[in-house]
Amino acid sequence: MTGVEAGKGTRVLVALAAALLLALAGCQAEDEGVPQGRSPFTGLPAEPRPVLAVKIDNAAPARPQTGLDRADIVYVEQVEAGLSRMLAIFSAELPPAVGPVRSARETDLDLLRQFGTPALAYSGVQRKLQPAIDAAPLYPLPPGRAPEAYYRGRDRAAPYNLYVRPAAALRAAPQASEAADIGFRFGPAPKGGGRAEPEHTVRYPSARFGFTWSAERRRWLVSFDGTAATTTDGHRLGAATVVVQYVRVHPSRYHDRLGSVSPLTETTGAGRALVLRDGRSYEAVWERRTARDGTEFLDPDGKRLAFATGPVWVVYADADDQPRA
Repeated sequence: MTGVEAGKGTRVLVALAAALLLALAGCQAEDEGVPQGRSPFTGLPAEPRPVLAVKIDNAAPARPQTGLDRADIVYVEQVEAGLSRMLAIFSAELPPAVGPVRSARETDLDLLRQFGTPALAYSGVQRKLQPAIDAAPLYPLPPGRAPEAYYRGRDRAAPYNLYVRPAAALRAAPQASEAADIGFRFGPAPKGGGRAEPEHTVRYPSARFGFTWSAERRRWLVSFDGTAATTTDGHRLGAATVVVQYVRVHPSRYHDRLGSVSPLTETTGAGRALVLRDGRSYEAVWERRTARDGTEFLDPDGKRLAFATGPVWVVYADADDQPRA
Protein backbone atom coordinates (compact mmCIF):
# COMPACT_ATOMS: atom_id res chain seq x y z
CA MET A 1 0.00 0.00 0.00
CA THR A 2 1.39 3.42 -0.91
CA GLY A 3 1.56 6.33 1.53
CA VAL A 4 -1.22 8.09 -0.39
CA GLU A 5 -3.44 5.02 -0.28
CA ALA A 6 -2.74 4.53 3.42
CA GLY A 7 -3.58 8.16 4.13
CA LYS A 8 -6.86 7.82 2.27
CA GLY A 9 -7.61 4.67 4.23
CA THR A 10 -7.05 6.46 7.52
CA ARG A 11 -9.30 9.35 6.54
CA VAL A 12 -12.05 6.95 5.51
CA LEU A 13 -11.72 5.06 8.79
CA VAL A 14 -11.94 8.26 10.83
CA ALA A 15 -14.96 9.43 8.82
CA LEU A 16 -16.71 6.11 9.35
CA ALA A 17 -15.92 6.23 13.07
CA ALA A 18 -17.33 9.75 13.35
CA ALA A 19 -20.47 8.73 11.47
CA LEU A 20 -20.92 5.75 13.77
CA LEU A 21 -20.62 7.96 16.82
CA LEU A 22 -23.22 10.37 15.51
CA ALA A 23 -25.59 7.57 14.63
CA LEU A 24 -25.25 5.97 18.05
CA ALA A 25 -25.25 9.16 20.13
CA GLY A 26 -28.97 9.05 20.72
CA CYS A 27 -29.09 5.42 21.84
CA GLN A 28 -26.29 5.35 24.41
CA ALA A 29 -27.31 4.45 27.92
CA GLU A 30 -27.01 7.27 30.43
CA ASP A 31 -23.43 7.47 31.66
CA GLU A 32 -23.17 7.38 35.43
CA GLY A 33 -19.64 8.78 35.46
CA VAL A 34 -16.89 7.85 37.90
CA PRO A 35 -18.12 6.52 41.28
CA GLN A 36 -17.13 8.59 44.29
CA GLY A 37 -14.15 7.21 46.16
CA ARG A 38 -12.73 5.54 43.04
CA SER A 39 -9.81 6.63 40.89
CA PRO A 40 -10.96 7.89 37.48
CA PHE A 41 -7.69 6.52 36.10
CA THR A 42 -7.76 2.94 37.44
CA GLY A 43 -11.22 2.35 38.94
CA LEU A 44 -9.59 1.35 42.23
CA PRO A 45 -10.40 2.94 45.62
CA ALA A 46 -8.52 6.24 45.87
CA GLU A 47 -8.69 9.68 47.43
CA PRO A 48 -8.56 12.76 45.16
CA ARG A 49 -4.91 13.70 44.74
CA PRO A 50 -2.92 15.94 42.37
CA VAL A 51 -1.81 14.69 38.97
CA LEU A 52 1.87 14.42 38.08
CA ALA A 53 2.94 13.44 34.57
CA VAL A 54 6.52 12.27 34.02
CA LYS A 55 8.20 11.93 30.62
CA ILE A 56 10.22 8.70 30.69
CA ASP A 57 12.82 7.39 28.29
CA ASN A 58 12.45 3.95 26.70
CA ALA A 59 15.66 3.60 24.72
CA ALA A 60 17.66 0.46 25.53
CA PRO A 61 20.19 2.30 27.77
CA ALA A 62 17.28 3.71 29.82
CA ARG A 63 16.02 0.26 30.85
CA PRO A 64 15.02 -0.92 33.35
CA GLN A 65 13.01 2.12 34.41
CA THR A 66 12.31 3.18 37.99
CA GLY A 67 8.85 3.67 39.49
CA LEU A 68 6.94 2.94 36.28
CA ASP A 69 5.06 0.07 37.92
CA ARG A 70 3.34 2.54 40.25
CA ALA A 71 1.82 4.70 37.50
CA ASP A 72 -1.96 4.88 37.12
CA ILE A 73 -1.70 5.34 33.34
CA VAL A 74 1.18 4.89 30.93
CA TYR A 75 0.93 6.52 27.50
CA VAL A 76 3.32 5.20 24.84
CA GLU A 77 4.32 7.61 22.07
CA GLN A 78 6.49 7.45 18.99
CA VAL A 79 9.44 9.87 18.88
CA GLU A 80 12.34 10.54 16.53
CA ALA A 81 13.90 7.68 14.53
CA GLY A 82 10.88 5.48 15.21
CA LEU A 83 11.79 5.05 18.87
CA SER A 84 9.43 5.44 21.82
CA ARG A 85 9.00 7.34 25.04
CA MET A 86 6.37 7.12 27.72
CA LEU A 87 4.29 9.66 29.57
CA ALA A 88 3.44 8.17 32.96
CA ILE A 89 0.56 9.58 35.01
CA PHE A 90 0.79 9.40 38.81
CA SER A 91 -1.88 10.38 41.30
CA ALA A 92 -3.16 7.65 43.63
CA GLU A 93 0.34 6.49 44.58
CA LEU A 94 3.71 8.23 44.44
CA PRO A 95 6.86 6.09 44.29
CA PRO A 96 10.05 7.47 45.87
CA ALA A 97 11.60 8.06 42.45
CA VAL A 98 10.72 7.87 38.75
CA GLY A 99 12.91 7.82 35.68
CA PRO A 100 14.99 8.14 33.63
CA VAL A 101 13.34 11.50 32.95
CA ARG A 102 13.70 12.88 29.43
CA SER A 103 12.50 15.80 27.34
CA ALA A 104 8.89 16.65 26.52
CA ARG A 105 7.34 16.72 23.06
CA GLU A 106 4.57 18.69 21.33
CA THR A 107 2.29 15.62 21.54
CA ASP A 108 2.34 15.87 25.34
CA LEU A 109 0.69 19.28 25.40
CA ASP A 110 -2.65 18.30 23.85
CA LEU A 111 -2.60 14.96 25.62
CA LEU A 112 -2.25 16.59 29.04
CA ARG A 113 -5.01 19.17 28.61
CA GLN A 114 -7.64 16.59 29.58
CA PHE A 115 -6.09 16.48 33.07
CA GLY A 116 -6.88 20.13 33.81
CA THR A 117 -3.69 21.77 35.03
CA PRO A 118 -1.35 18.90 35.90
CA ALA A 119 2.30 19.05 36.87
CA LEU A 120 4.77 17.83 34.24
CA ALA A 121 8.23 16.55 35.14
CA TYR A 122 10.64 16.51 32.19
CA SER A 123 14.30 17.19 31.50
CA GLY A 124 13.82 20.02 29.02
CA VAL A 125 12.45 20.84 25.57
CA GLN A 126 13.68 22.08 22.23
CA ARG A 127 14.14 25.85 22.31
CA LYS A 128 11.44 26.51 19.69
CA LEU A 129 8.91 24.46 21.69
CA GLN A 130 9.52 26.39 24.93
CA PRO A 131 6.89 29.11 24.24
CA ALA A 132 4.22 26.42 23.74
CA ILE A 133 5.20 24.80 27.04
CA ASP A 134 5.00 28.18 28.79
CA ALA A 135 1.55 28.85 27.33
CA ALA A 136 0.13 25.40 28.09
CA PRO A 137 -2.29 24.89 31.02
CA LEU A 138 0.15 22.90 33.14
CA TYR A 139 2.87 23.34 35.74
CA PRO A 140 6.17 22.72 33.90
CA LEU A 141 8.74 21.23 36.28
CA PRO A 142 12.12 20.73 34.61
CA PRO A 143 15.14 20.55 36.93
CA GLY A 144 15.68 24.30 36.68
CA ARG A 145 12.27 25.01 38.23
CA ALA A 146 12.31 22.24 40.85
CA PRO A 147 15.99 21.47 41.49
CA GLU A 148 15.31 19.80 44.84
CA ALA A 149 13.08 17.23 43.11
CA TYR A 150 15.80 15.78 40.83
CA TYR A 151 18.98 13.80 41.20
CA ARG A 152 21.48 12.00 38.99
CA GLY A 153 21.99 8.28 39.47
CA ARG A 154 25.53 6.89 39.58
CA ASP A 155 24.88 3.60 37.81
CA ARG A 156 24.35 5.07 34.33
CA ALA A 157 25.80 7.70 32.07
CA ALA A 158 23.91 10.87 31.20
CA PRO A 159 21.33 11.43 29.80
CA TYR A 160 19.93 8.13 31.11
CA ASN A 161 20.48 8.85 34.81
CA LEU A 162 18.10 11.71 35.66
CA TYR A 163 15.39 10.85 38.20
CA VAL A 164 12.58 12.81 39.80
CA ARG A 165 11.15 12.51 43.32
CA PRO A 166 7.40 12.84 42.69
CA ALA A 167 6.46 14.13 46.16
CA ALA A 168 9.07 16.88 45.93
CA ALA A 169 7.98 17.74 42.39
CA LEU A 170 4.35 18.20 43.48
CA ARG A 171 5.45 20.48 46.31
CA ALA A 172 6.67 22.81 43.56
CA ALA A 173 3.17 22.74 41.98
CA PRO A 174 0.78 23.06 44.94
CA GLN A 175 -2.14 24.06 42.71
CA ALA A 176 -1.88 21.10 40.33
CA SER A 177 -5.27 19.65 39.40
CA GLU A 178 -6.56 16.59 41.20
CA ALA A 179 -7.44 13.41 39.34
CA ALA A 180 -10.78 13.78 37.54
CA ASP A 181 -12.83 12.09 34.83
CA ILE A 182 -10.92 11.63 31.56
CA GLY A 183 -13.44 9.30 29.93
CA PHE A 184 -12.34 5.90 31.26
CA ARG A 185 -15.03 3.58 32.63
CA PHE A 186 -14.49 0.43 34.67
CA GLY A 187 -16.61 -2.62 35.27
CA PRO A 188 -17.28 -6.23 34.27
CA ALA A 189 -16.11 -7.48 30.90
CA PRO A 190 -18.61 -7.05 28.05
CA LYS A 191 -20.95 -9.99 27.60
CA GLY A 192 -20.32 -11.63 24.28
CA GLY A 193 -18.13 -10.18 21.60
CA GLY A 194 -14.41 -9.94 21.81
CA ARG A 195 -12.03 -12.74 21.02
CA ALA A 196 -9.46 -14.73 22.96
CA GLU A 197 -6.07 -13.08 22.44
CA PRO A 198 -3.45 -14.08 25.01
CA GLU A 199 -0.72 -12.06 23.27
CA HIS A 200 -0.65 -8.83 21.30
CA THR A 201 2.21 -6.89 19.73
CA VAL A 202 2.41 -3.25 18.63
CA ARG A 203 5.28 -2.23 16.36
CA TYR A 204 6.89 1.14 15.80
CA PRO A 205 9.59 1.61 13.14
CA SER A 206 12.34 1.05 15.75
CA ALA A 207 10.48 -0.31 18.78
CA ARG A 208 8.20 -3.20 19.67
CA PHE A 209 5.75 -3.64 22.56
CA GLY A 210 4.44 -7.03 23.60
CA PHE A 211 1.55 -7.73 25.97
CA THR A 212 1.05 -11.27 27.29
CA TRP A 213 -1.94 -12.13 29.44
CA SER A 214 -1.21 -13.72 32.83
CA ALA A 215 -4.36 -15.22 34.37
CA GLU A 216 -2.46 -15.75 37.62
CA ARG A 217 -1.51 -12.09 37.98
CA ARG A 218 -4.60 -10.73 36.20
CA ARG A 219 -2.28 -8.52 34.22
CA TRP A 220 -0.98 -8.03 30.71
CA LEU A 221 2.76 -8.49 31.19
CA VAL A 222 4.77 -5.97 29.19
CA SER A 223 7.77 -6.64 26.98
CA PHE A 224 10.04 -4.14 25.25
CA ASP A 225 11.61 -5.31 21.98
CA GLY A 226 11.00 -8.95 22.92
CA THR A 227 12.46 -8.69 26.43
CA ALA A 228 10.41 -8.82 29.63
CA ALA A 229 10.00 -5.26 30.98
CA THR A 230 10.88 -4.84 34.65
CA THR A 231 11.69 -2.01 37.02
CA THR A 232 15.03 -1.44 38.73
CA ASP A 233 13.69 -3.22 41.83
CA GLY A 234 12.73 -6.29 39.81
CA HIS A 235 8.98 -5.77 39.47
CA ARG A 236 7.51 -6.94 36.15
CA LEU A 237 5.58 -4.21 34.37
CA GLY A 238 1.95 -5.04 33.77
CA ALA A 239 -1.44 -3.52 33.01
CA ALA A 240 -5.00 -4.55 33.82
CA THR A 241 -6.13 -2.96 30.55
CA VAL A 242 -4.17 -2.17 27.39
CA VAL A 243 -5.64 0.20 24.82
CA VAL A 244 -4.14 0.21 21.35
CA GLN A 245 -5.41 3.51 20.00
CA TYR A 246 -5.03 4.04 16.26
CA VAL A 247 -4.26 7.68 15.57
CA ARG A 248 -2.68 9.97 13.00
CA VAL A 249 1.08 10.33 13.42
CA HIS A 250 2.85 12.84 11.18
CA PRO A 251 5.89 15.12 11.21
CA SER A 252 5.71 18.10 13.53
CA ARG A 253 7.37 21.49 13.14
CA TYR A 254 10.21 20.45 15.44
CA HIS A 255 13.32 18.31 15.13
CA ASP A 256 16.14 17.16 17.39
CA ARG A 257 19.73 18.36 17.31
CA LEU A 258 20.62 15.65 14.80
CA GLY A 259 17.96 16.87 12.40
CA SER A 260 15.46 14.06 12.96
CA VAL A 261 11.91 15.39 12.77
CA SER A 262 9.75 14.86 15.87
CA PRO A 263 6.50 13.00 15.15
CA LEU A 264 3.25 14.60 16.26
CA THR A 265 0.58 12.21 17.52
CA GLU A 266 -2.97 13.54 17.18
CA THR A 267 -4.99 12.46 20.21
CA THR A 268 -8.17 14.37 19.36
CA GLY A 269 -10.71 13.27 16.79
CA ALA A 270 -12.08 9.75 16.33
CA GLY A 271 -10.90 6.37 15.15
CA ARG A 272 -10.49 2.72 15.88
CA ALA A 273 -9.15 1.20 19.08
CA LEU A 274 -8.46 -2.28 20.38
CA VAL A 275 -9.10 -2.82 24.09
CA LEU A 276 -7.30 -5.74 25.76
CA ARG A 277 -8.65 -7.03 29.08
CA ASP A 278 -8.96 -10.41 30.79
CA GLY A 279 -7.09 -12.20 28.03
CA ARG A 280 -9.46 -11.01 25.31
CA SER A 281 -9.50 -8.19 22.76
CA TYR A 282 -12.47 -5.96 21.97
CA GLU A 283 -12.95 -3.71 18.98
CA ALA A 284 -13.88 -0.14 19.91
CA VAL A 285 -14.29 3.34 18.53
CA TRP A 286 -12.54 6.18 20.33
CA GLU A 287 -13.60 9.82 20.34
CA ARG A 288 -12.05 12.90 21.89
CA ARG A 289 -13.84 16.01 20.73
CA THR A 290 -11.37 18.66 21.91
CA ALA A 291 -8.10 18.72 23.82
CA ARG A 292 -10.00 19.67 26.97
CA ASP A 293 -12.13 16.52 26.74
CA GLY A 294 -11.30 13.02 27.84
CA THR A 295 -11.40 10.07 25.46
CA GLU A 296 -14.47 7.86 25.22
CA PHE A 297 -14.16 4.24 24.11
CA LEU A 298 -17.37 2.79 22.67
CA ASP A 299 -18.32 -0.75 21.68
CA PRO A 300 -20.09 -1.49 18.35
CA ASP A 301 -23.45 -0.79 20.06
CA GLY A 302 -22.37 2.69 21.08
CA LYS A 303 -21.99 1.86 24.78
CA ARG A 304 -18.98 2.70 26.92
CA LEU A 305 -16.56 -0.20 26.86
CA ALA A 306 -15.57 -0.94 30.46
CA PHE A 307 -11.92 -1.42 31.40
CA ALA A 308 -10.69 -3.86 34.03
CA THR A 309 -9.79 -2.13 37.31
CA GLY A 310 -6.10 -1.44 37.65
CA PRO A 311 -3.32 0.30 35.71
CA VAL A 312 -4.05 1.26 32.11
CA TRP A 313 -1.52 1.39 29.28
CA VAL A 314 -2.48 3.37 26.16
CA VAL A 315 -0.29 2.68 23.14
CA TYR A 316 -0.66 5.20 20.31
CA ALA A 317 -0.29 3.33 17.02
CA ASP A 318 -0.09 4.98 13.61
CA ALA A 319 -3.32 4.12 11.81
CA ASP A 320 -1.48 4.16 8.49
CA ASP A 321 1.02 1.50 9.57
CA GLN A 322 -1.09 -0.97 11.56
CA PRO A 323 -3.05 -3.83 10.03
CA ARG A 324 -6.74 -4.06 10.76
CA ALA A 325 -7.71 -7.00 12.97
